[in-house]
Amino acid sequence: MSLDKNRKIHIVDTTLRDGSHAVSHSYTVEQVTAIASGLDKVGVDIIELSHGDGLAGSSINYGFSATPEMELIRAASQVVRRARLGVLLLPGVGTIEDLKEARANGAQVVRVATHVTEADIAIQHLKAARELGMMPVGFLMMAHMAPPKKILEQAQIFVDAGAEYVNIADSAGYMTPDDVRARISLLVEKLPIPVGFHAHNNLGLAVANALTAAECGADYIDVTCRGLGAGAGNAQAEVVAGVFQRLGYSTGLDFYSYMDLAENVVEPIMQRPQIIKSAPLMLGYAGVYSSFLLHTYRAAEKFHLNPRDILVELGRRGMVGGQEDMIIDVAHALSLAKTEC
Repeated sequence: MSLDKNRKIHIVDTTLRDGSHAVSHSYTVEQVTAIASGLDKVGVDIIELSHGDGLAGSSINYGFSATPEMELIRAASQVVRRARLGVLLLPGVGTIEDLKEARANGAQVVRVATHVTEADIAIQHLKAARELGMMPVGFLMMAHMAPPKKILEQAQIFVDAGAEYVNIADSAGYMTPDDVRARISLLVEKLPIPVGFHAHNNLGLAVANALTAAECGADYIDVTCRGLGAGAGNAQAEVVAGVFQRLGYSTGLDFYSYMDLAENVVEPIMQRPQIIKSAPLMLGYAGVYSSFLLHTYRAAEKFHLNPRDILVELGRRGMVGGQEDMIIDVAHALSLAKTEC
């Protein structure tokens, strides 16, 4: 697909949401206001802020936030002047009551995220968001696990529920540019609303995949400063800004200011460099959730297995988040097979 240089590419910065994973959900009010204010001045369209696992994610299961997210949302809303402030909501983790509270504290956009084959569980949340005067967005996670036609079917559920755009997430960082092209091109062709893309960098392809999505017609692209995010992180914002500017995309971003924000404000609070280590590399290779890692290491130790073999088998079986309790069964089966050999 040829590039339409008159088409606006909307940048969604999720440093304050996906990036929360990489700092153990430790953001303070001071850090959030500094980053949110900087992103607003840089020219991003949507600033996403919540616990890494969405509204009400602060828990023993997902990790506790150092500062209540509603306090952070309220603080950010007081310094954001141009961009829209957004939140993520996973049905079953966050509720419509949580959404109402986020709206009261200044949130204007909600992306309702489901597994790629479970869009129907987001219907009531998307409708509630519209009733609250928010911008509702459907967000399909682990998009590598379904073929393009199935993703189109699920995206249409979001459309019928009132979503203003549909976002496809490569949650495991598994996709190659060809995978992205097959999915985004079909959605752009068939859907009556815009399409977005959320990349992870577990195979080092996040920026390339984001560029491919834009080339195929995606109007919304997710980024984070310094690539801060779960696993090996996301498409690095300042890199995307530079690449897109060189290629003639219209993003409205101030490239130099984005670089300065990432270097001077975000980098100092990072707990470690956002690089591709062995664990996230295996997540991308196998195509599984990051939440599987700890359970996999424990099972590998118990059954004297290579944890990489367990991850590959989990990916082969198409296991998804919420099935962590089955990892021990998979490890047991691999152990028996190893013994029989």
